[in-house]
Amino acid sequence: MTIFDIDFGQRYRDHMAAAGGREKPSEAWDARAAGMARQTQDSSYARAFVDRMDLSAATTLLDVGCGTGTIALALAGRMERVYGLDYSAGMLAVLMENAALRRFTNVEPILRAWEDDWRDVPACDLVVASRSTSVMDMADALAKLDAKAKRRVYLTSLVGGLFIDPGILELLDRSPTPLPDYIYILNILYRMGRHPRVDYIETDSRLADTESFDVFVRKLTQSVGELSDAERARLAAWYDADPERARRGGAPFRWAFISWETR
Repeated sequence: MTIFDIDFGQRYRDHMAAAGGREKPSEAWDARAAGMARQTQDSSYARAFVDRMDLSAATTLLDVGCGTGTIALALAGRMERVYGLDYSAGMLAVLMENAALRRFTNVEPILRAWEDDWRDVPACDLVVASRSTSVMDMADALAKLDAKAKRRVYLTSLVGGLFIDPGILELLDRSPTPLPDYIYILNILYRMGRHPRVDYIETDSRLADTESFDVFVRKLTQSVGELSDAERARLAAWYDADPERARRGGAPFRWAFISWETR
């Protein structure tokens, strides 16, 4: 068997099924939209993402899975037209509120999911998918991004497929199957005849900067479920043993920043 005999799209789908991956209903994101609106748009992650982009000869942008507009609005001042695509109407409403607050009149929302028909989605010079690529069918998603990009595509994918420090999960005797990560993307793009570039963006853990152990536990249980008394005791020992590590929330996230030319 050679690499040409491997259907990485199918392998990705099999891996996602084994990991229990599923698409959140749009209503779940609608419910979170108002809270996310209060989060800063000018984050170190957004700056790192934009700094890695080549904006030359680009006047239009399509942001897929745009949420409240972190990347779309960071670039709206440099583009003639920006489209924010998301399957959450609540997120798109906040996107447009944020655009109005910043007096951008060149931003247009598109209510669409990854698995929907994209035939009427406008092709743009640049297409981005920032932290929105935990999809059920990666081969289909990449083909759609590629087809809508006149010049370049930029996306990020979580390295390692886990949203919690593996050391914490091991401490708790939890061993979830990681979600498929960026390695599948590279191999699918290779089979598509593209030549992707890879860089990395590091961000704080979602458990970072909690003001107490109880808050730390509350955040953690949102991801792993309730803890037993024994698990809580082991976690307390871990938390107290290294206050700086606890402040960081364990290991940081590492995002693979992947880009390719479509021309």
